Amino acid sequence: MISHPSRHCTVELQALPSRIGQVRRIVSAQLRYWHMDPLIDRAALGVTELLTNVHLHARPDKTCTVEIELLLDRLTVSVRDHDPRLPVVDDAEPLATCGRGLSMVAAMSESWGARPDGESGKVVWFTLPTAVTASPVSARPPRRLVEEVPAAAFADVQHGVELARPHPTPARSAVAG
Repeated sequence: MISHPSRHCTVELQALPSRIGQVRRIVSAQLRYWHMDPLIDRAALGVTELLTNVHLHARPDKTCTVEIELLLDRLTVSVRDHDPRLPVVDDAEPLATCGRGLSMVAAMSESWGARPDGESGKVVWFTLPTAVTASPVSARPPRRLVEEVPAAAFADVQHGVELARPHPTPARSAVAG
């Protein structure tokens, strides 16, 4: 189920690899619709990491809800699942192939956290600032007032200026020999 009130979007899904990519595309499209293009890469990365954690760690099932909410100065992305265990940020070994997701979310977001959700679930969330990093894209540039200049002012311009022409450079081959 997908709902799209003006500045709020909710997606319910099974956190399977094929669905994670689909949700990433939904989040990207929603941010484009809201004219928040500068936030797309970080929001897509963050939601991918949170959904991957649900896929890898959540029990008893992989059912979850992704919610994005745009307020005046902040975008909040949250993932709610049915596993009450709160995530733990570990220091990954240098050659480890996993274990850095929440550290990346923390590094690229303004803030993040996790909280219990009832008796059998949790919400993991992050925020991105919108006031400085994103501005609505306008279809046309803002209008500028142009001072009127009488045509006589252009008649006084000297036309005798000659620009130096560049001399052609001989062609060289990039092939040795």
